[in-house]
Amino acid sequence: MKAKLGNDNERKVIEAKALSALKRRLPGQVLVDDESRFRASLDNLRLSFLPTAVIQVKEANDVGKVLKLANRFEIPVTARGAGSSATGSAVPLHGGWVLDLSALKSMKIDTVGRIATLGVGVVTAEFQAAVEAMGLFFPPDPSSKKYSTIGGNVACNAGGMRCVKYGVTRDYVLGLEGFLANGEPFTFGLPLKKYVSGLNLRDLLIGSEGTLGVITSVNIKLIPKPDKRWTGMFAFKSEATALKAVVGLFKAGISPSILEFLDRQTVGCAEKYTEKAIFEGHSGASILLIELDGKSAEVRVQRKALLEFMEGLGKSLAHREAKTEAQAEALWQVRRTCSQSMFSLADTKLNEDVVVPLEKQAELIRYTLTLKKEVGLATPTFGHAGDGNLHVHIMYNRGSKVDAKKAKVGITKLMKKVVELGGVITGEHGIGLAKIPFMSIQHSKAEIAAMRSVKDALDPKGILNPGKIFEPFEVWQHTPVEVKLPWDHR
Repeated sequence: MKAKLGNDNERKVIEAKALSALKRRLPGQVLVDDESRFRASLDNLRLSFLPTAVIQVKEANDVGKVLKLANRFEIPVTARGAGSSATGSAVPLHGGWVLDLSALKSMKIDTVGRIATLGVGVVTAEFQAAVEAMGLFFPPDPSSKKYSTIGGNVACNAGGMRCVKYGVTRDYVLGLEGFLANGEPFTFGLPLKKYVSGLNLRDLLIGSEGTLGVITSVNIKLIPKPDKRWTGMFAFKSEATALKAVVGLFKAGISPSILEFLDRQTVGCAEKYTEKAIFEGHSGASILLIELDGKSAEVRVQRKALLEFMEGLGKSLAHREAKTEAQAEALWQVRRTCSQSMFSLADTKLNEDVVVPLEKQAELIRYTLTLKKEVGLATPTFGHAGDGNLHVHIMYNRGSKVDAKKAKVGITKLMKKVVELGGVITGEHGIGLAKIPFMSIQHSKAEIAAMRSVKDALDPKGILNPGKIFEPFEVWQHTPVEVKLPWDHR
């Protein structure tokens, strides 16, 4: 956040004046009670920084009104939807005002052009259900899709399990509407399949975590819904053999829509949590979960090729196919159990959504096992093996300073290894607060300076989501709050 002129008392007078003006401009929409401020003070990172006020946005133009005042008085503004961000992207680090965009739920679906126009408060899973009822499909499926909003998906360029075949949120965004830091409206792109007028500022805002502008509406490209899905689960003796199979099946021309990997640490946690083996007789095996989709004939051909490939590989200990939707759901429940089951190892986890080239995944997993021995903390890993996006977890006990120090050392070593392997420190969660210490590992000084220049050009007073991405911050120096959020299952 840029330095403010005047002493603290002068600043308080200015902020009070700004808040009074805000209440006059949006009567009944400005909340200053403790409960509302606390709810808006944190996201899934669970670090709490209280805002001065929460604005319940009822229509898009409210955002422009708020930003004009905020820009004039230099008040920090943080936009949020559901608050499911894993990295602190929605945390009002410098206080100020929080824009609650969750009520912007308009939804218009053009089934001929296969384009949807959505308010940013639309919940991902609800949107998916609506378009699938029309025979259409929006593939990006973050694990938080039952809660996360389309605006949040755009803010961090969300992915999910289907990215291996279909890509990420950016691949489906045709246009954005919203407001710049000074409150002026913007339209970057339109609900059109082709658009090359001017600089592509649309893609610049996607993944910018609310630091360059506030998006209020999104134009989304849709595709036909797949006719059929097939799900299978395969057990392997080791992580190396499982990940070798991942590389091999792509070379064999197989195109899964989902390809998920669970290492043996993760499987052990899941089996302890459910009190039963995933594969009888092969407890603790590493696992691949695979989905094929498309036209019925295409799925039949792909299934046959996949099973023949696995048989020829000779490394799969066992496999299971889903014959019904209920059986498929039972297989995917294993994957959904992974996250909460890890808390049997420790009460806190650092969840890193790193990405490496497909051929380097086995090397990364070997390194996580080495790291486990070096720092003395568990490193269970699962994730999207089809696109190299693995979620490496470092488990530690929050109340132990020794553990916290080990976790900091471990996560820093991990990030250096990821970059060394030609990878990136985040694939779908964004930088927020949690990944700030690793920006200098990933990017040169010149690259970071270029990013800062863009931020300064679009937000010269630094009011939009200040403190994120660039300013120094170490998550280990802050204590998470004990709170139960809507998506918690433990």
